[in-house]
Amino acid sequence: MSSPAYTEALRVLSRGVDTDLDAALLAALEPVNGTDPVVYLADFAHRMLIPVPRSAGRSDVADEEISSTMPGRAFVTRKPVSAERADGFRVWVPLIEGTMRTGVLAVTVPLVDDETLADVEMVGVFAGLALAARAPLSDLSHLARRGRTMSLAATMQWSLMPPLAAATERAAIAGVLEPAYDIAGDGFDYAINPDAIEFAILDGMGHGVASSMLTGLAIGAYRHSRREGASLPEVHNAIERAIFGQYDGEAFATGIIGRLSTATGELDWSCAGHPAPLLLRERRVIGELDCAPALPFGLGDEQPVSVGLHALQPGDAVLLYTDGVVEARTMTGEEFGLERLIDVFEREAASGRAGEELLRRVVRAVLDYQTDELRDDATMMLVEWIGTTDRLDTDVPAQRPELTLS
Repeated sequence: MSSPAYTEALRVLSRGVDTDLDAALLAALEPVNGTDPVVYLADFAHRMLIPVPRSAGRSDVADEEISSTMPGRAFVTRKPVSAERADGFRVWVPLIEGTMRTGVLAVTVPLVDDETLADVEMVGVFAGLALAARAPLSDLSHLARRGRTMSLAATMQWSLMPPLAAATERAAIAGVLEPAYDIAGDGFDYAINPDAIEFAILDGMGHGVASSMLTGLAIGAYRHSRREGASLPEVHNAIERAIFGQYDGEAFATGIIGRLSTATGELDWSCAGHPAPLLLRERRVIGELDCAPALPFGLGDEQPVSVGLHALQPGDAVLLYTDGVVEARTMTGEEFGLERLIDVFEREAASGRAGEELLRRVVRAVLDYQTDELRDDATMMLVEWIGTTDRLDTDVPAQRPELTLS
């Protein structure tokens, strides 16, 4: 069997930004006898798979729930799913942008074997990269991902966000934000550089547009200082100066700034009035990482920045979260709480799912717990060190040590 015709597909795409993606996919699929491609993108809340507008022009293409459909299974597992139909086999494969899943590609093929599935999987990667290349030039992807109306504050916040997941051979990072269509004060950022993953999670005070503007300033200061090659304490101080200089102590943001060496697993971080990160080892939370916290960013703190240091073991992960996660409440006022977060996180981690799917499931548990709208943004970030094979593991505690709950 021939391989997909990527050269011809690229020739189709080169005609212009408004070229029909389906035409390019049909060109790629012709040698493998693939037909009827439909591209679905996950909505911002990762609840639904929504056909992109050109595919949606057909009356028989509907939204698909991630939690209960075959396309959703392909999205969750990142593996091909197929079903026999009268005209052949319908195959769903994850739509991959770099290393991040963004949706699902559906294709009909006359037969299913390992070679065909592998070919269609690669066309899913091709489609993801094609959509990513167009994203800065068109509103197509953004509009396709909107399951409902989005607030101005949320639109501002999403425009600041990096991809929700990325990975290297030695490390991975993933994040999730809720409420996806009305988020205002939370945000995160990261950069994967040759020898380190640098990251930040931030929680601006207040709600609405004012909170988004505050967090936007914090993220802008973080990126600028990071790209200038500043040390971690210098990055921390740059965010402090930017917020204090603009708001004169009348507004603040909490946050954690971190840097993970992808070569050694050494983790450095600073804390500005933010909840302590949780350390996951062997799929269990074994404690909170310790670092003397500074005041929240923007309050004029002039004390030297304390930097927390920890050597991760291969396979370790660090969970960062904003207070909206643990402060989610039931109708009767009972908080979700840190212990419940740990229990849910460990239960989902036991499945061995990738970080992005693990966080999706944990945040769903938070939303299910609080039956009405979240009172505060709930954001999580998972940083994993895959490590190297030449480093020895140390003993793992049989039970989780007592955590300091505040």
